[in-house]
Amino acid sequence: MTEKINAILGIDDIFKAPDRLLDILLDKPLREKIFLQFFELFDHKLENDFFHSYFQAEAAQRKKMSQDFTPMSVASLVSQLVESKTGDGMYFEPSVGTGGMMIAKWHSDRIKENPIFYKPSQYMYVGEELSDRAFPFLVFNMAIRGMNGAAVHCDSLTRECYGVFFMQNDDDNPSGFSSINIMPYTSDAENFFKVSFVNKKYLHHVESQNLFARLT
Repeated sequence: MTEKINAILGIDDIFKAPDRLLDILLDKPLREKIFLQFFELFDHKLENDFFHSYFQAEAAQRKKMSQDFTPMSVASLVSQLVESKTGDGMYFEPSVGTGGMMIAKWHSDRIKENPIFYKPSQYMYVGEELSDRAFPFLVFNMAIRGMNGAAVHCDSLTRECYGVFFMQNDDDNPSGFSSINIMPYTSDAENFFKVSFVNKKYLHHVESQNLFARLT
């Protein structure tokens, strides 16, 4: 599987994946072409994190950084245990990694609503992650599933933040992909996400015409 993913991404080493993914994510035509190839590779099954097994190749590095992935069975169970009772469609997770638990919650929401009638606009998923290596995979996992939400590249404890990617399903299509937008480095963005920008790691990038409609 590692070799197949590397081939799709056009790399020869897993350690090149994060930088390559960032380039792909900010090129919409290329990104959606890659998304379709992932659909084929994983037989259109979106309920699990594509990169769960892929990252096993980085086991030594993750152990060094005290990082580990939540088993998919545990992610599914936790998503049911923390089911929101408010009905507001909001989900928040610090230290989200590549998004395994978030994906389990997203899948639970779709099944609950019936995938045909599920409306992305009724949900918002926000995940925070500090790791430079994991963060691009988180954005990829959210966008390919058509989520409305934000991937916040930050330290969840200190609130120091390097950037916020906002994914928006512009057509509210349960089978569609999300557009990817990078939030401006403004005080309004800091206040909304309760972070403090420490540098401008990412360049300005906007794809949605009605940007951040889900936030208002």
